[in-house]
Amino acid sequence: MLKQPSVDELARLEEELDPEMQFRKLPGATGLFVGALLLILSFFHYYTAGFGLLREVTHRGIHLAFVLGLIFLVFSARHNDGRTLHASGLLRPGGIPFYDWLMAAAAAVSSLYVPYIFEDLVFRVGNPSPLDVAMGTLTVLLMIEATRRAIGWGLPLIALFAMVYAIFGTWFPGIFLHPGATWNTLVNHLYLTSQGVYGVALGVVATYVFHFVLFGVLATRIGLGRLFLGVAAAGAGRFAGGPAKISIFGSAMFGMLSGSSVANTVTVGSLTIPMMIRLGYQRHFAAAVESTAATGGQITPPIMGAAAFLMVEFLNLPYSTIVIAAIFPAFVHFFGVLMQVHFEAKRSGMRGLTDAEIPKLRDVFAEDWPALAPLVALVLVLFNGYTPYLAAFWGITGCLIVGLARWRGPTALVFGIFMIVAAPAELLRIPAVNLGAALLCAAAMAHGILSRGKEGKRLAAGIVDAFVLGAKYAIGVGAAAATVGIIVGVVTLTGVGFKISWIVTSLADQWARALVDILPIALLEVKGATLFFTLLLTAVVCIMLGCGVPTTATYIIMVTVATPALAMLGVTPLVAHFFVFYYGVLADITPPVAIAAYAGASMAGADPFRTGNTAFRLALGKILVPFVFVFSPSILIMVPDFTWLKFLMAASTCLASVTLLSASFAGWMLAPLAMWERVLIGLAALPIIAGSASGAAMGAALAAPVLIRQILARGRAAA
Repeated sequence: MLKQPSVDELARLEEELDPEMQFRKLPGATGLFVGALLLILSFFHYYTAGFGLLREVTHRGIHLAFVLGLIFLVFSARHNDGRTLHASGLLRPGGIPFYDWLMAAAAAVSSLYVPYIFEDLVFRVGNPSPLDVAMGTLTVLLMIEATRRAIGWGLPLIALFAMVYAIFGTWFPGIFLHPGATWNTLVNHLYLTSQGVYGVALGVVATYVFHFVLFGVLATRIGLGRLFLGVAAAGAGRFAGGPAKISIFGSAMFGMLSGSSVANTVTVGSLTIPMMIRLGYQRHFAAAVESTAATGGQITPPIMGAAAFLMVEFLNLPYSTIVIAAIFPAFVHFFGVLMQVHFEAKRSGMRGLTDAEIPKLRDVFAEDWPALAPLVALVLVLFNGYTPYLAAFWGITGCLIVGLARWRGPTALVFGIFMIVAAPAELLRIPAVNLGAALLCAAAMAHGILSRGKEGKRLAAGIVDAFVLGAKYAIGVGAAAATVGIIVGVVTLTGVGFKISWIVTSLADQWARALVDILPIALLEVKGATLFFTLLLTAVVCIMLGCGVPTTATYIIMVTVATPALAMLGVTPLVAHFFVFYYGVLADITPPVAIAAYAGASMAGADPFRTGNTAFRLALGKILVPFVFVFSPSILIMVPDFTWLKFLMAASTCLASVTLLSASFAGWMLAPLAMWERVLIGLAALPIIAGSASGAAMGAALAAPVLIRQILARGRAAA
């Protein structure tokens, strides 16, 4: 029977393997104080999600004040120093250096300054007072330092370079030349307008992302993650290479709760990586399978990663539209990993798990089925046209009710039935209904705690800890979003985004014309070739930028500087945004800074670089499918010219291409593949993925000899 790790074991692994989770060790009283602040931050977001957001600038200012202030208390200036528990002293009040207390207080005050002067803000924009400039300068500097502590140097260095470019524009050559801005002008634009720090990125984290991170932590705590892993083990464990397939299905389902690649790798990998190694998989391959599957968490509906919520704001589309558009691309990613794992298992002759080694499906559901109720509630609210943060409110409420109620099963059933009736009837828009839910939640908590004695207190402590942990997970994303506001502000102030777009499209056009001239016949049009090279350049920049920069930040930067280039070539906005989103996510398994792959390698005791290279190869579905977005947009479903015929054509050719490439890499299809066969089916996969009838015919003609030989070889082996 599979033994899943405890919550404490998972938290320890995440802290060891993810730099963003390496929190400072705090002594008792200080830990309680910081924990109380984190708890207040979580309850603030829970309350506003259910009973109405504050004025935009006020809401963002309060969020930023908590985020920046807490980062200076939760993260030490040097990560190694944070692992040591320091005693209190004159220079370390409460075990934290005095300058961190000062910076935390200064960050909170400067973040709340803009909401404080909001009534007069319209008279200050463009003409900031000395105090405005001082507060703005303080906010920007403290924000860069907080981001460095939380996620590393990558994003702060880009933000610093952006500010240097804004001020010293007259020093830059050629097309990048611009008049330059004074420090006062730059601070005014970044601090007092909605184009900088208090822009869309911070707003999305404060109104969407935080709530869904909190929901994911709570849902995992009440047993939904355990349910998903149990279902994956029961469903896929018995097939060839069983643990690797458990890893894929488990990561796919667990990804619905967590948008963090490293968290997914740790949670699922702690169970599956040792099993894969025992079964005979090489260590680097086992780590690569898990990390590649885990990166699918950021692209798996319904929660996905933070960038999905940014897409809602940038495109002004309902979140349900983004979720539907993401379904098939996410499936292709996991399908590509599954095919390679399956062919690898067949080539190596690996067995599945025995009945004694895997759980029974009925036992899995009997224990944890109530944990499904909050997820069902969240999806129902989302797809009935409510805001994502109200959906998160009801999901969190469901977690609290189901997690703490005395009778888990009946409570979950009643809650689920209520949501099925109330969501379509528009009852959830009534504030009194939300208040009733909050009161019911409080009553369920009180009854569950009081009626179960020590167990009730333990469950209550676990829920409080989940609220604290959810806030800890979210503050790094909040700081990164605010710092990205600096880069976006510089782009809008200087107009450099359009300049970069012009450079990319011009270079792609030159390459396209050179290629068309070389070809003996008109196999390719200049326009199509230009689009292809533009996509290729954009993909490379996304992957390079993503090395050391969080996915959310990569997405925002690329949306700002790259999507205009794609728009110039006629790519629809939804397709362009999905393209840069997918390649931003890919950076988590792309060396040299493949954070998810390195986490998996550490757990498997494997070579990190070799693991990263293997993970990149396993992610071929995620590598190829963004190009399919552009040339066959119908696979996103939510596009203007969608038809089911176009979708079926694009989907079938995409899956066929991924299958052929997987077989080519693994060296097995129905029987062992010779080298010439691997090369031939690899070449055949390329025209097939284009999605056209002529491309499919060309690919089929190339693959036919290999397929015939494989069928004959399979028949001989069976005989």
